[in-house]
Amino acid sequence: MRPAAAAATATAAALRRRAASSSLSPPLAALLPYRRASLILPPLRRICSPAPPHASAAPDSHPPPRLPSPIMDAQFELFRAQLDESSTLRDRIRAVVAEIESASRVATAALLLVHQPVPLADVLVKAKAQVEVIKGLYAQLAEVLKECPGQYYRYHGDWRAETQMVVSMLAFMHWLETGGLLMHAEAQEKLGLPSGEFGLDVEDYLTGLCFMSNEFPRFVVNRVTAGDYDCPKRVLGFLADLHASFRMLNLRNDFLRKKFDGMKYDLRRVEEVYYDVKIRGLVPAELKQETQS
Repeated sequence: MRPAAAAATATAAALRRRAASSSLSPPLAALLPYRRASLILPPLRRICSPAPPHASAAPDSHPPPRLPSPIMDAQFELFRAQLDESSTLRDRIRAVVAEIESASRVATAALLLVHQPVPLADVLVKAKAQVEVIKGLYAQLAEVLKECPGQYYRYHGDWRAETQMVVSMLAFMHWLETGGLLMHAEAQEKLGLPSGEFGLDVEDYLTGLCFMSNEFPRFVVNRVTAGDYDCPKRVLGFLADLHASFRMLNLRNDFLRKKFDGMKYDLRRVEEVYYDVKIRGLVPAELKQETQS
């Protein structure tokens, strides 16, 4: 090669190197290997959610409807008939019980006259007239319950409270007439209840006696005000014997036990009236003779 041509070739190569070095700044040139390395990455796998179980099925396809079981339908049809029959029977029972409650309120209102200066015979006549009405209503109730033998306690709650109030009224009337306790068999007889399935429940009878004791404190005060100073002694003896008889029972912590606990307060109030009468020297002549002897 000629010297002139070789020099020209060297000059051109030098110019090209200078142009390449001047077009790329040193920081970018330093990062160039990393940029190229970052671009060479393995391809990412596409994470796809699993296809729905019925994706391949047609959008308008549905499972066939389930037919009701004939055995299940027959069972619930029987339940429906039983519940309808029970509801109808309960409505009939409640209709009779409503009449019992109404007659009991009338009799109780008549007995309230005993706290007033009204002859006792007149008071008892009005109350006894309602007792006969109540007796007839319990006979109707017994006829209704004959349609469901063996289910006395299923419907017993529908007339429990009313029976307790009736027993309380009958026991108070019996004490006003005789000065003694109305026995369970006598209460059943007054209400016309047989001694079979539909009878007078023992707890209803006992609760009625507890309600009866609530009438004595007011009765004693009114009788003393009217000048009957012997009444506190008679009521005190009766309530003390009744309270002692109740203590023979093993009562649980239920409604009857709470009513029995209230009897001791009635007894205490009667005792206070009796002690006041005795301290003030208002005892009758026969009691004074017993005290002197």
